[in-house]
Parts: sequence; structure tokens; C-alpha cells
Amino acid sequence: MTAPQALKLDHLVVAAQTLEAGEAHVIEQLGLTEVVPQRGGKHARMGTHNSLLGLWGGAYLEIIAIDPEAPPPDRPRWFGLDDEAVQARLERGPYLAHWVARVERPRSLPRWQAQYPQRLAPVMAMQRGALSWRIGVPDDGSLPAWQGAGQGLLPTLIQWDSAQHPSDALPSADCAVTALRGFHPQAAAIQAQLQWLGADALVNVEATLVEPSLTAEIETPDGPRTLR
Repeated sequence: MTAPQALKLDHLVVAAQTLEAGEAHVIEQLGLTEVVPQRGGKHARMGTHNSLLGLWGGAYLEIIAIDPEAPPPDRPRWFGLDDEAVQARLERGPYLAHWVARVERPRSLPRWQAQYPQRLAPVMAMQRGALSWRIGVPDDGSLPAWQGAGQGLLPTLIQWDSAQHPSDALPSADCAVTALRGFHPQAAAIQAQLQWLGADALVNVEATLVEPSLTAEIETPDGPRTLR
């Protein structure tokens, strides 16, 4: 059974060792001058914190890093931040690690996950200030995968319970995502899961023999840029 309704891009995830490094990476790659990422807050349950940048179309960009002031969480952090391979990749600098797709109501993300527990990650309820949401996070904190393939190209699923969305309160950088492109040795398996999710129109995945990667083509006030 495939998803009866397409998903929407909710946000991009740039992973970094520190928020300062991640912010500098985004500013440089997008050529930002007037509007820059602003600190979002802390995720006490995950031991992380973030910085946010508003994008067109009700989406945003999140820079995420392990919060050095937070105690270690009682579970693996999300977005694979505790994974040795991710930590090794971060030694080379911040990068576009992942993307998150929004499940719109009236569909219920928890109900959908309960129907297909082998295909969708367990759903956690999260809250920060006035924002509340439900998000799929594998128990081991890894990025979503299907048939052993993933590496950030399959989206994390999110559903917002609060009336407010983070993009509502963020200054716009007048930047819009025009295309997401992924590269992976198992492109066919990833594409099949994307189609099942109803997300295949949001990202184009191509086969590669080198390291899996994700890029975002972004239209900025100064022309097109590529975020890596």
C-alpha cells in the first residue's frame, strides 16, 4: 500500500560540531548578508540545540549540534549524531545531512506508524516552548533507512501539533529550495521507499559509487546556490 497523500518539505538539517561552525557554513554557502540563522533553542530530551533560518514556502533550515552544556541523554541522540561515521564526517566540517518531511492532518503520523512499524520509525512527542510536535526517531537514533539504505536521503517524518510552525516566527532570508538531490549506491531501494511514502517528487536520488550525499539547490537574492 502506498501513501494516499503526498508529503511536504518541512525543513533541511545541517549537522555541525558546533552551532557557530554550522552558521558560518550556511552563511558562506548561501551568501547571506542581512538575514542570518538565529538561535532556536535546546532539545533537553536529546542533548542538542539548534539555529534556524526561514525559507520560502513554509519551510526552514535547521543547524543542529550536540549541546556541550547539556547532560548526556538517556537514549541515542537523533539524526545519527552519536554515530561514529557521522562524527567522523563532522570532523571534515558541517554538511547538509538530512531533510524532514511534514505529514499534514487529517492523517495521523502515530496511527500511520502503528500500521507500518517495519517501514516507519517509532514516533516521539516533543515540545519546546509554544511548539509541540511528533517526530519519527529510530530507537538507535539513526537516520531513516529502508533495506539497509538511507544515509539521510530518506526523510524523517514530522507532524506539528501546535498551531504555530517554526517558519511562522523566523525572518525570511528570501531563499527558496528549488531542488533536493541525493546520491547513493542503492538509489533504487531509496526511490522505492520514497514513492511508498509519497515523497518521491520532493527529492531526486541518483546512483553513485562514491560516498552518499545530499545537496539542496536554493534560489537566493543573489542567484542560485548549492547547499552541501
